[in-house]
Amino acid sequence: MTRCPISHQAAEFDPFSDGYQQDPPEYVRWSREQEPVFWSPKLGYWVVTRYDDIKAIFRDNLTFSPSIALEKITPTGPEANAVLASYGFALNRTLVNEDEPAHMPRRRALMDPFTPEALAHHEPMVRNLTRDYVDRFIDDGRADLVDQMLWEVPLTVALHFLGVPEEDMDTLRRYSIAHTVNTWGRPRPEQQVEVAHAVGNFWQYAGKVLDKMREDPSGPGWMQYGIRKQKELPEVVTDSYLHSMMMAGIVAAHETTANATANALKLLLQHPDAWRDLCDDPSLIPNAVEECLRHNGSIAAWRRLATKDVTIGGIDIPAGSKLLIVTSSANHDQHQFADADFFDIRRENASDQLTFGYGAHQCMGKNLARMEMQIFLDELTRRLPHMRLSAQKFTYVPNTSFRGPEHLWVEWNPAMNPERAHASAREARAVVRIGEPSSHAVSRAVIVESVTPCAERVARVKLVSADARTLPRWTPGSHIDVICGDGGNGVASRQYSLCGDPDDRYAYEIAVLLETESRGGSAWVHAHARVGAHWRIRGPRNHFRLDETARKLVLIAGGIGITPISAMARRARALGIDYEVHYSGRTRGSMALLDDLRALHGERLRTYVSDESTRNDFAALSIDADTLVYACGPSRMLDALTAASAYWPDDALKIEHFESTLATLDPSTEHAFDVELRDSGLTLHVPADQTLLTTLRRANVDVQSDCEEGLCGSCEVRVLEGEIDHRDVVLTKGERQSNQRMMACCSRAHSKKLILAL
Repeated sequence: MTRCPISHQAAEFDPFSDGYQQDPPEYVRWSREQEPVFWSPKLGYWVVTRYDDIKAIFRDNLTFSPSIALEKITPTGPEANAVLASYGFALNRTLVNEDEPAHMPRRRALMDPFTPEALAHHEPMVRNLTRDYVDRFIDDGRADLVDQMLWEVPLTVALHFLGVPEEDMDTLRRYSIAHTVNTWGRPRPEQQVEVAHAVGNFWQYAGKVLDKMREDPSGPGWMQYGIRKQKELPEVVTDSYLHSMMMAGIVAAHETTANATANALKLLLQHPDAWRDLCDDPSLIPNAVEECLRHNGSIAAWRRLATKDVTIGGIDIPAGSKLLIVTSSANHDQHQFADADFFDIRRENASDQLTFGYGAHQCMGKNLARMEMQIFLDELTRRLPHMRLSAQKFTYVPNTSFRGPEHLWVEWNPAMNPERAHASAREARAVVRIGEPSSHAVSRAVIVESVTPCAERVARVKLVSADARTLPRWTPGSHIDVICGDGGNGVASRQYSLCGDPDDRYAYEIAVLLETESRGGSAWVHAHARVGAHWRIRGPRNHFRLDETARKLVLIAGGIGITPISAMARRARALGIDYEVHYSGRTRGSMALLDDLRALHGERLRTYVSDESTRNDFAALSIDADTLVYACGPSRMLDALTAASAYWPDDALKIEHFESTLATLDPSTEHAFDVELRDSGLTLHVPADQTLLTTLRRANVDVQSDCEEGLCGSCEVRVLEGEIDHRDVVLTKGERQSNQRMMACCSRAHSKKLILAL
């Protein structure tokens, strides 16, 4: 088929070239920016490079069949084919390349061992194994991490998880590489026969191990689990399926993790500031793993087959077309990731990366890989923080999809090993988060620069970065989490709104009231607010965002609720928006920031003081369609304001709450319901004693979360059908009535079933 015109870049596109192997996102930058869908005459595929297009392809596995995902991208000659046939090679469909309706029943049948709860049992083994391998070279001063750890540990873990005897490691590594080259590579004619022998031997090895397992399938491995499931569901879990999954599983469970970790370590050591941050703060590791997977993951691209005529990114694609979807390019799409080429281990949406795919065929082993990578980074940053890259040229096995350096040489001075001075350095460990990291896992070190009393029992605290770097930008309505020491059940954190100047890139300011019935946060802040004190914070995040297109703003605050409102007022003034500030307090002496507000806003500031017998009459407010009202303060004030807003235009009122009891779950008064996940092809049951968020996580479905009280909006999911029982304090009246969004941490269903866009 001739397609014309074909741009010069499209005509020259070659995924087996060194440019693609070294840096796929950079190699197709021209496409991402100018021609996001193009025909490659050299490859015979349509190539797709932008995030939204690729996610849409993953979402629709009926229009875009995965059936060619394991097809040889380079057809082999008759001699190699004859070799494969001589071994009885008959690789069938697996979880990676199977169409519906067969795929989802098998996926559901085999999913339980991959849930975070089940994977937690493997963590001690992965930890001990990694530690033992580091012991082998820690005193050498130089190592090839790929050869000496990053292949063998993931392969051992994979065999342990699958239930395969941990023998023949070198042989299995050779088989695995041969399988990659055979499927996604371009072996030369003289290589094809050698590769075919290795793949054939791999096939027979998998069959022999499987036959032995059948003699006693009572073991803990995933393959034994599959054999037991076969007895329950013989038409779903078939012999050919298990044989194919045995072979594919050995490859998938270790090669991608080995490559991903090698890529991650290379990337981190090329960014010394990020490496030092991880050494200083292991709590950053889970999010750093996501950013490494985004920025330089082990999966460069996947393949799909168009089952009907379809349009992608404005380009008509005929039925039967083969697609190369370059997920590594999607992960560098500026429309999805701000400053996408910048490597930022604190990036809030790093876990939006598509390295694991998305939807019904998302990688089932993603959380096993995440766990292994976290443990690798924890062990190496703690035991070899002084490690650095050696001078070297990085090489890759040429193929379209799997990428990682064949060698990764590092060096260090053994005399500086921390455990030589403190033996406990070997045994320490960071907390491993199994599953997608929530944004509140990312913290940074700050120093208290100044503390100023700004009202009775209110301290205004100015924080600067501990490393003197600029701080992330924030917008009015943003808050930070201050990590306030031990709250009884681990480290407690409390949210405080930012009240300074958003244009100041070097400092954050909060004003904290010492509560009489403090949960511990405000008492901790007041006790530790000393100049020079070292704190840890998370954020900033904004779930109370100011609409800067509003024609008029009415900003209402009660007590310490003035903190986000003060930043909004400052921004409204800078933008020239018509605004007024209504500020209520018990006494003038208790009203924080009052002098600053008077100086900045003059007559636009209206104060209401209880002991002066002045009170804001919300019913007297004139709110029209061009006016937005933002409010923060005690619940009694917000309840009164909500009642007064009943006759205002829908969505005029935006509220930030300090606390909520609506998310409290009482199983005796709840009813169970079902959720259908349209993108993933799953239907789950949410019992009366479990939140939707918990149910999703137990099914291995990634959903971000933060407060888990219905206050912040992090866990929002899109609803396609069903009646929602809203229990959050985030959505406006109009947003609730639209019935299109809900908070997974607290809200439930009025109906028996919800259909979600997940």
